[in-house]
Amino acid sequence: MVKKVLIIGYSQTGQLHKVLKAIKLPLTHQNNIEVTFKALEPIKAYDFPWSFFNFFDTFPECIYLDAPKNKALNLESNYDLVILGYQPWFLAPSLPTTAFLKSKQAQVVLKNTPVITVIACRNMWVQAQQKILQMLNDLDANLIGNAVLTDQGSSLVSFITTPRWLLTGKKNGFWRFPKAGISEKEIEASARFGKAISYALNTHQLNSNILKGLSAVKVHAGLLQSEKIGSRSFHIWGKLLRSLGARGSWIRKPILLLYLLFLILMIISVVPISLLLRAILKPFFRKKIKALEAKFELPSGADDSRISEFLC
Repeated sequence: MVKKVLIIGYSQTGQLHKVLKAIKLPLTHQNNIEVTFKALEPIKAYDFPWSFFNFFDTFPECIYLDAPKNKALNLESNYDLVILGYQPWFLAPSLPTTAFLKSKQAQVVLKNTPVITVIACRNMWVQAQQKILQMLNDLDANLIGNAVLTDQGSSLVSFITTPRWLLTGKKNGFWRFPKAGISEKEIEASARFGKAISYALNTHQLNSNILKGLSAVKVHAGLLQSEKIGSRSFHIWGKLLRSLGARGSWIRKPILLLYLLFLILMIISVVPISLLLRAILKPFFRKKIKALEAKFELPSGADDSRISEFLC
């Protein structure tokens, strides 16, 4: 019996689609697996590279999950598995991803369907994934796996390279900085997920063990508090900006500028203090930290015990 798999996602830079295609490749080698690859397309495209104000003017709608509609897609009503790829924008799913999950089409396609999420991002994704999980629950979808690929280099390095890429389109390495984005080696290695998915489909083991043991997800506890603080800030300022007008309204620009100044001050002052306090207190909360990491790594986890079985 032929198994039907839908791979769907929105990739502004093209990076996420490279990841999804790497996962897709092992599936296409199976005669009994039919793969449909669909790119989400907003009715009004988001420019890449971003302009400075357009980039930051997007966060209020992102955090409040208020997305413009996408173009209609030709999809079947029943799939054995859906692989949903997305990028977090401002600690929330990208707007085209939210638009899809809030569409009537998603209500049909995802109802009672196993879903695997694939995230490509700088380094913060937990808050976005919690929102995805809630929307999937609302659709009666069943999340059975999650794979996360993050940008190469430290948080400090990607704090420079990623915004440079998004705002100028320049991805190349410069000075002592590496190329922006996820390394090509890691993108190619994500084919192991496709191989494991193929095995699960062929052995009728489509469950939450599907990506376990493949080092699919690694949570960095040090970023969790930063995500919570950032999300709270986006909600407060996002509410104010939305009360002034729609995305693109000129009246939002002065307040956006004020918020950016606030954000810079917070990064310079609050974040270093927070990092220092966490370093001091970490030995006293080691068990709690491990428990938090394990919680947000579900359902796939950071364990790598099965990687050798699915190397491509």
